[in-house]
Amino acid sequence: MTSKRLTSRSTVSRRVRYTAVAAAAVAVAALAAPSALAQPAPAATPSATAAALAATSTAVGQTASAGTAWYTDPASGKVVVTVDSTVTPAEVAKLKSAVPDTSKLTVKHASGQFKPLVAAGDAIQNSEFRCSLGFNVRTGSTYYALTAGHCTAEGGTTWSTTSGTRVGTTADSQFPGNDYGLIKLSSAATANDGRVDLYNGSYQDITTSGNATVGERVTRSGSTSGVHTGTVQALNATVRYAEGTVSGLIQTNVCAEPGDSGGPLFDGSKALGLTSGGSGDCTSGGTTFFQPVTEALNAYGLSVF
Repeated sequence: MTSKRLTSRSTVSRRVRYTAVAAAAVAVAALAAPSALAQPAPAATPSATAAALAATSTAVGQTASAGTAWYTDPASGKVVVTVDSTVTPAEVAKLKSAVPDTSKLTVKHASGQFKPLVAAGDAIQNSEFRCSLGFNVRTGSTYYALTAGHCTAEGGTTWSTTSGTRVGTTADSQFPGNDYGLIKLSSAATANDGRVDLYNGSYQDITTSGNATVGERVTRSGSTSGVHTGTVQALNATVRYAEGTVSGLIQTNVCAEPGDSGGPLFDGSKALGLTSGGSGDCTSGGTTFFQPVTEALNAYGLSVF
């Protein structure tokens, strides 16, 4: 079984192609992590379904107009496209005609206009890597974002959305040992009311934080694989990555993939953790570890909102 820190290399542009990070052996629970962030792993041979979804997603990305959002939904085996009120019927028809297999496509319509807001689970990137925002947090009137420490510890210190909107700058990194990092937001307006993106046009409001319990049903959001649920299997787990050992983690059977790093683990409106690493993927399933969010909040004197 292999384990990986779920960080994805990024090229800063309006269209970001995602490259998976290489995996290397770890000593705990026979899991492994990437040998180095700079070395992408060889791509696995995709199944026919995965290949069809990849082709559909690529076609959507090459054709989609402004006001279009999309994600791959492994559960339904489709690429889900949501268009806002500015997208015309002709633009929707053009997108559909570009897709090689329309049975792999679902198109939804959203009222209003999409705007560049950063919610928990959304993609953020620096000059070298793409990760996921964990939770928007604050102390008084100063706003920050939490993500994985192995994200903020590498690449440039300036963070933006994949469309180029500035998010903020790295304020601190804790990795290895722990796996949490802090980004000071460029403005309070960048924070999105502490919400988590559910990748279906809706959001989960986060109002409190707490500690996970074994057997608890939990949900994870991430910019590569979207939203997935599972169960807490253990607390205080330790993983030895190639770059060092991280301890005090939450172990779950929630799947995750490269680029999901730093994304939020939550139970309803309660923040629980930040995606650290794991094994498997969201096609076959796997084990994923999370940095408890309460440790990071206490260390920085911050709170969710």
